Amino acid sequence: MPSFAAMPLSAIDRRRMVALLVAGAAMPLASACGAQPAGRGRYPVEKSEAEWRRLLSPAQYRILREAGTERPFTSPLLNEKRKGTFTCAADGTALFASSTKYDSGTGWPSFWKPLPGAVGTSTDRSLGMVRTEVHCRQCGGHLGHVFDDGPSPTGLRYCINGLALKFVPG
Repeated sequence: MPSFAAMPLSAIDRRRMVALLVAGAAMPLASACGAQPAGRGRYPVEKSEAEWRRLLSPAQYRILREAGTERPFTSPLLNEKRKGTFTCAADGTALFASSTKYDSGTGWPSFWKPLPGAVGTSTDRSLGMVRTEVHCRQCGGHLGHVFDDGPSPTGLRYCINGLALKFVPG
């Protein structure tokens, strides 16, 4: 039987591997993502660094503006099951309908589809792999990543930091 290190990446449950890497990483989680910090490029909602710091908690700022990652299984939104909308914690943009949320087992709120025009993506080459970063289309805030191992009908898993979101019941 081959060792774990000799197994091809496709044979490893990627979702659990990423959760374990982030949960056990020796590096601070502020740099665990490695995606570019928010604010690169132009967005409809722009604020100074000082304004973002006033509007967001330190943990939200680290995630949304510095492309950080929260620890898995720590978000209260992980178990949110009510009908409603998940919005950007930085600017209030509606991002995901609760009907697209599901339990991926990774420890972060997961969705199979964003609302139309709500998110943008970019390439993240950190942690020795290529991932697709997801950001708010209005403010550029880092939300998380999207993977191609999600459920039907899209086959996508938007793995999103709970601190990057707010939930609006409805």
